[in-house]
Amino acid sequence: MEGRFHTLFVSGLVAAAMSLAMPALAQAPVEPPTAEPPKPIEPPSNLPRVQRGDPLQNLDRLFQALKVAPDAESAKYIENRIWSVWFSAGGDTGNLLMTRVKTAVDGKDIDLAIKLLTAIIDIRPDYVEAWNRRATLYYMKKEFGRSLSDLREVLALEPRHFGALSGLGMIFQELGDEKSALDAFRRALAIHPRLERIPDLVKRLTEKVDGRDI
Repeated sequence: MEGRFHTLFVSGLVAAAMSLAMPALAQAPVEPPTAEPPKPIEPPSNLPRVQRGDPLQNLDRLFQALKVAPDAESAKYIENRIWSVWFSAGGDTGNLLMTRVKTAVDGKDIDLAIKLLTAIIDIRPDYVEAWNRRATLYYMKKEFGRSLSDLREVLALEPRHFGALSGLGMIFQELGDEKSALDAFRRALAIHPRLERIPDLVKRLTEKVDGRDI
């Protein structure tokens, strides 16, 4: 009888201890999910028609207007016109292949899209947007070395390419080089002061980089 009482007493203590422990486990803080890295800036799916005239002169005027755009809406309108000029520079063949690139990307076949872009670059090595698009796809695959190489080609052809500069900053962020990332983002904003999402990144990085001894 005494042994049975002892067993029941111990079992009761164990049950009580478990009942006290369970709420503590339930109330344990949950780690917040890791924030996804920002996505590269990309052109809209529907671009406006390219204006007539010399594309280079048109670009110069558009970039001048972009710097002094009075609000986000007008800046976006000018930005889209710039994207149109960049995309149209591939000619009929480049435009046709870029359509196939989009189809491949929409179908999640990134490797095929990269092969198509490589074919475009072989035909038109001066086609800025083919380099930029391939850099974006390499970034999505986390092949940062190849993405950086393509972005450098973009900026050699078009130093004002705010999309490439912002992509450069995002790669440097991924690699932990916050100082270089901040520099790239600032260069992008010097060209396009109302670029989406980049001012917030500049603010956060400025606090981290300029707010401490380098």
